[in-house]
Amino acid sequence: MKARQDTLFRQTIIRTLFTALLALALLSGCATPQMKEEIIRFEPSYARPPATEGALANLANAISSKYGAEYSGFKLLDSSLEALQWRLALIDSAVSSIDIQTYLWYPDNVGRMILERAVLAAQRGVHVRMIVDDLLTAGQDQLIRELENHPNIEFRLFNPWKGRDLGSRGAEMIAEMERLNSRMHDKLMIVDGNAAIVGGRNLGDHYYGLSNAYNFHDLDLLGFGHIARQANGMFDHFWNSKWVVSAVNLATDPDPEFAKEKWRTIQEKNRTAAELQAFPREPKDWSAELAAVAKQLYPGTSYLVYDEATEKEAISQHMIQAMFAFMNQAEKELLITNAYIIPGQRGIDFIQQLTDRGVKTRILTNSLASHDVPAVNSHYKYWRDDFINAGAELYELRADPAIRSIVEVPPAKAEFIGLHTKSVVVDRRYVFIGSMNLDPRSANINTEAGAFVDSPGLGEALAEVMERDMRPVNAWQVLLNDKGRLYWVNSDETVTIQPARDSLQRAMDVIFEVVPKEQN
Repeated sequence: MKARQDTLFRQTIIRTLFTALLALALLSGCATPQMKEEIIRFEPSYARPPATEGALANLANAISSKYGAEYSGFKLLDSSLEALQWRLALIDSAVSSIDIQTYLWYPDNVGRMILERAVLAAQRGVHVRMIVDDLLTAGQDQLIRELENHPNIEFRLFNPWKGRDLGSRGAEMIAEMERLNSRMHDKLMIVDGNAAIVGGRNLGDHYYGLSNAYNFHDLDLLGFGHIARQANGMFDHFWNSKWVVSAVNLATDPDPEFAKEKWRTIQEKNRTAAELQAFPREPKDWSAELAAVAKQLYPGTSYLVYDEATEKEAISQHMIQAMFAFMNQAEKELLITNAYIIPGQRGIDFIQQLTDRGVKTRILTNSLASHDVPAVNSHYKYWRDDFINAGAELYELRADPAIRSIVEVPPAKAEFIGLHTKSVVVDRRYVFIGSMNLDPRSANINTEAGAFVDSPGLGEALAEVMERDMRPVNAWQVLLNDKGRLYWVNSDETVTIQPARDSLQRAMDVIFEVVPKEQN
């Protein structure tokens, strides 16, 4: 067994600072205003009671009437097309409230479309609350301030930079690394207190199959009923946390002319973007789709776990312990799909314990070829043989999987497909879907969240999806030969060197390997 150390700050600079600076450079223009010196805070406020009328209320009430108040009806959002369609369907169907919490909200096709629909809902009287991590908001302060100025919209930022332009953010990141390194990685949408979407997708084109660079295979859980009430509690926790600051604190005043021109631009781009041709450009009546989905829902009970942004301004991590406890229920089978895995010795020992008691474990993660973050692969790759020796079957997504048709929405056709899913199914009954990667950053630095569901029907459905993704047309199986050397097998070929898209990616993998692990 190789000697290795788990460290709190793996993936810290590469996945946070480098990515942030690159994205901010692309998004930023001139210097933007500063945060106000004296932060204005409000008395705690909470989600509205669940709506008692409307299509979503009718669906949630039908589930509770049939199965009981603690039950929800669940559907997997596997395809990118469905994932965006159902977000639009919930927003368009809202009669009372919309709460959106997300790590990243890009100003691209998906970001604009979701934003427009939320604003249109606010214009018809729906109360909209938004919490967005401040990581990639440079250059967007005026837009955010205009949204906050709407009488039916409240906008808050998680762990914001005081300086708003790119240069100030870079300097502040160096000076306050410990604080600014903690990011809100959660993704959540709640509508009318009766429907919720929990999962891994941020709001951006490559999470919904609309990018021509790369697209993610991802997964969300759509739920109607009790799960939405549970999600309200999570949202309210963040909403009232000291880590979250209202957009009224941005030192920029509302500008009616800016708002008018920005709104015109957003609507024009949404109506003309070729990438959005598969989606309704205007709000619509989704009654037929809601009636159809009512027959497809799997009943089940759930609980939502999330890392807390405590009053002491420290993240209280609950997810990693919840994940181990959840997986430890396994008696026969454990299926794991997770985009970014650096298991540490604890993870390997856990798999060995499961194997020793007869549990069959299968794991799917990214290959180097499908990776968008090569630094993760640089520190994951040394655990491959340990996984296999501990008894797990190990699979890595191909960059050219047959499920491309599920991931991508025409006319988009990306250079490669990557994995972004975070899901687990235990004994084809117990399901986890959320934002939690199996790496030190998710375990110890970010806030993460996920839904844990007891539902045999949902468990079987998720197991089928995960097994599909592990098939040779979609993934490489990683194996050890009789000399203890790794090799990769898929439906087309067998190779003895880890699959990669090109030589540059292999070079990056080596470079990040020699970077100190606490910086990855």
